[in-house]
Parts: sequence; C-alpha cells; structure tokens
Amino acid sequence: MKYSNKLHLIKKIFVEKIKKNSRFNYPLLTDGYSSSDLQEASKVLLSGRLTMSQITKKFEEYFAQKIGSKFALMVNSGSSANLLALFCLINPLRKKKLKKGDECIVPALCWSTSLWPIIQAGLKPVLADVNLKTFTLDLENIKKKITKRTKAVMILNVLGNCSEMEKIKTYLNKKKIFLIEDSCEALGSKYKKKYLGTYGDFGTYSFYYSHQVTSGEGGMIVCNSKEDFNILKSLRAHGWDREINKKNIKNFNFINEGFNLRPLDITAAIGFNQFKRLSKLKSTRAKNRNNLIKFIKSSKKWNDQYSFFNPQKNLDPSWFGFPLMINNKSVKSKKSFLKYLNKNKIETRPIISGNFANQPAIKKYNIKYKKKDLKNSQEIEDRGFFIGLPTKILDSSKINKITNLLLNVNNF
Repeated sequence: MKYSNKLHLIKKIFVEKIKKNSRFNYPLLTDGYSSSDLQEASKVLLSGRLTMSQITKKFEEYFAQKIGSKFALMVNSGSSANLLALFCLINPLRKKKLKKGDECIVPALCWSTSLWPIIQAGLKPVLADVNLKTFTLDLENIKKKITKRTKAVMILNVLGNCSEMEKIKTYLNKKKIFLIEDSCEALGSKYKKKYLGTYGDFGTYSFYYSHQVTSGEGGMIVCNSKEDFNILKSLRAHGWDREINKKNIKNFNFINEGFNLRPLDITAAIGFNQFKRLSKLKSTRAKNRNNLIKFIKSSKKWNDQYSFFNPQKNLDPSWFGFPLMINNKSVKSKKSFLKYLNKNKIETRPIISGNFANQPAIKKYNIKYKKKDLKNSQEIEDRGFFIGLPTKILDSSKINKITNLLLNVNNF
C-alpha cells in the first residue's frame, strides 16, 4: 500500500473515532485536517527535527507575502502573539516605547488574552463598548474613551468582521496612538481589498482548532517595522540575539528580556499546508453560512426569532462560526435553550467570552468601568451565541435538522 493511501486510511480511522467519542454531531469543526496536512506533519516526524526550523521560516515568509505585510513571526498561539505585541511596545530596545501606566483601549467584548497582556505589560486597560452590528470597536466608541494618556488601542476583528479600519487607522495616526489588530478570528477577511491584521502596527492571528486555519495550536504576528521584527524575534526566544545578529560568534548572547513562545516545525508544517488553501476553506464556510440563513428564513417556523451577523460594508469576510442574536421575546430562556441544543449534539459558544467586565478577575485586578457605558457588549452577551461553520459543504438534510432545532427557541 502506498504511503499516501496508508495516511488516508489512518485519517479515516482517526476521524471515525473522533465522531464516535464526540459529544456533538455538529461541533465547531469536524475533520480539521486533510490527508495532505497529515502527510506534511509525518514528514517532520520522520525527519527527527520537530522543533522550530526551516519549515517555520518558510511559512513565515510565505504568510507575510500573501497577507501583505513586510514581516511575519510564528509563535505557539494567537494569545502569545498578543503578548509579544504589547511587550514589544514597552521594550527598551524600541526607540519610541510606551511607559508604565499608559492607557490602552480594549473592547469589553473580548477574549482574556486580548486584555491580560495589557496588564502584564504594565499598561492600564480601558474597557470600551462595541458596535451592536459588527461586534467590534468603531471610531465613535474609541473617541469616547481617548484621554491624554491613551497610547494604544487593541481592536478585535470578531468572528471575521471588522469596523471601518481606514478611518480608525487615519484617526489614530493623527493622534500618534498605536494600533494592535487582534485578527485571531479573522484570518482571510479583507477590508477594501486589504487583509485584516495589516492595518495595525501589529496584527495577530491564531491557528487554534476550529479557526480558519488550524495547526492544533499556533499563531502569527505581523508588522512592517524591521526594528519591531527584531525585538519580536528576541522576545520569542529568551531574549537571544542569534536570530538577529548572524555575525555574532557568541552562542548565548542575551540582548533583551524574553519568553519561550516558539512553535514546533510540525505545527508550522500543518499550518503552512492549510494556509495554501485558505481561499477554498473561506469559500466553503461562506456557502454554509449563506445556506443556513436561507434555510432558516424560508422555513415555515421562521418568525424573526433571530437577527443575523452581517459583514461591514466593503468587507470580504472570512467567517469564523455562525453567530445568532436571539430576539428579545426569547432571550430570558437562552440558557435552557442552549442546553437543549447541546443535548441535541449541537456545540455552542458565547460571542468570544461575552462582556468581559462580568468576569470575576476584573474585580481582582481593580479594572474600573461603568455598566451604562457597556450596553452593547452586555446585550451581545445576553442575546448572542454561535455555532460552527464546517470546512466541508453541509448537505440539505443536515441543514434542515439544524434549522428545525434552532427555530425551536421560542418554545422555551
């Protein structure tokens, strides 16, 4: 039996076991790896060199070229990419660096590792509300929170969507405020023909399972400054200069503080292989999203139970998940309804982590906010949830089952 055929057989057995052991018939992502992904991973395994090496470097160069950024650096997660962005901004090797206590605006609708790096870097996070249509920070919400101490803004491009990025970037440039663009959920989305993640001084991406491209774990950070790129490289690997100063004959020369956030070549091999077919994966998710909306709205049971998440004007979206906002009549029964969906083997998730101001750690770190300023973030937490968008076309029978279950929301 040919090697590729063996891999295909192993993959088939592997997928069947996952399906058998899974709690869900409709998880966030099914069968995330192709036979060719596994083949590239197996090549690395057989080489005996799993740690970061040439495959990682090739992926970084290819990623930067395709995404439209001068530099790209792979790390072990999208969370680590956010961490590096903030620690680069405060780094003493940087000519223009942020100081302890400087403010960084961050949306209340966020993930923990969009917020914590701000605190870990010694900056002051300022929670801002999001736009109810795009789930992201818009220019007006940013303006409301800007003070003389505002030195950075962290934007999240939620589930593939964005705000008016050109206006935001132009405004922040005039104010000399840095922009970090967390695009961990938006790899492949283009606003005005420019990829999300490339508007900011830094852009971050995640390759976690169920994201647009997955290598199990992994992430990427992009920038256009050689100075920042060199700092990022040193921060990624202990503060070493060996990736920066090739002429230095001293093996252990530390020029900076640092972490160990390096990826493995095996994750780079999988991510690289998938990234090459991002357009196809993006197209399939879009078709599944459109078909789900079509079936829901054409059903006899349709009674405006939901409002749908639509792309920002001028956006070519790369969707991550299928978000829904329950109408106000049924919002009180959301908790019991989601239990019903899970019982019927449909996996659900909150929109990111909901309004992060409600998380217990906010009080422990004494992050100040006013509830009335975060009304939209709270409404999204109260009404919103999302389900997966597969990377293979859903057949009509599957969509019908999902539709019928979703449209039972008013029965709770």
